[in-house]
Amino acid sequence: MAYVLHYAPDNASLIVRMTLEEMGVYYTTALVDRAARAQNGAAYRAINPAGLIPALETPHGVMFETAAILLWLSDTHGQMAPAQNSPERARFLSMLFFVSNTVHAQLRMLFYPEKYVGENPAAQRALRERLISQHDTAMTLPGALGLVDAYIDGHSAPEAPSILECYMAAVVRWCALYPIGQTAWFNLSAYPALAAMAARLDTRPAAHAVAQAEGLGPTPFSRPVLPNPPEGSAL
Repeated sequence: MAYVLHYAPDNASLIVRMTLEEMGVYYTTALVDRAARAQNGAAYRAINPAGLIPALETPHGVMFETAAILLWLSDTHGQMAPAQNSPERARFLSMLFFVSNTVHAQLRMLFYPEKYVGENPAAQRALRERLISQHDTAMTLPGALGLVDAYIDGHSAPEAPSILECYMAAVVRWCALYPIGQTAWFNLSAYPALAAMAARLDTRPAAHAVAQAEGLGPTPFSRPVLPNPPEGSAL
């Protein structure tokens, strides 16, 4: 069977879609209509009980959790990550799961503070201010992005991106765009390796295909604009 990617435009499914395009693997898509809150409905919960996007149907069953999908695809197809016997693999996996468990988690808190501290505006504001504070610590987004930038600086292959770089391309896109009107804290040029990575990925056929499919504009990672998808809703 072909892979089926359950997606919403400009969601974490973007990372998986970019990876599938880079690998040249055949897949189809199934829209999760966020405007109708389809991710909370029984039909989608039967696919992904967590109600999160993405989910990937594979010949071996349904997968969810972005990093798990990426690593499984890489191992299955032998692409876009250090081989299991490579001395680079341990550090690579550490950074992949740092991005998944720390950076992406921080973004979720930034985008949806009410899910973590309730409806109190002061508590939401305090959480957001802490996340974007300019401290050199992995517990803030600037500090965490700095750690990833330092890794990418010495571990980026110009001929093809890794699954980690596909992940980070989406991360820097979202930092520049969301929450709408609250992104002054982020400047991609402060992270030169990530900026170079984003510009490089923008030129790849995979990025062009993904941008067209999800309405992400001509430079989706280095100079992103809000999406105008042909179907579905990002929010």
